[in-house]
Amino acid sequence: MTRIKRGYIARRRRKKISLFASSFRGAHSRLTRTITQQRIRALVSAHRDRDRKKRDFRRLWITRINTVIYGVGVSYSYSRLIHNLYKKQLLLNRKILAQIAISNRNCLYMISNEIRK
Repeated sequence: MTRIKRGYIARRRRKKISLFASSFRGAHSRLTRTITQQRIRALVSAHRDRDRKKRDFRRLWITRINTVIYGVGVSYSYSRLIHNLYKKQLLLNRKILAQIAISNRNCLYMISNEIRK
């Protein structure tokens, strides 16, 4: 019988997987089975950490706002600021407030004084 040459489909699939894992160390970038396992693990971690990043940034913004607000007065806190913002119907989210807190503290003091009245 004559020898049958295999097609290129499986080789193309393995090549694509190995290109994904080319920066991994050791067998994780050389052996096909471990490459597929590490690929699944990497994609799971990436999916999980996209949500994690949103949480981490929100915590960072809240911390920044809170530290600047504490300079206004001891009796005034972050939660009261956010509560008063909602009562006055000001559409400033935490990201914008944190940027204002870093770049221009006096502006944040003015905002907090206005909504406190």
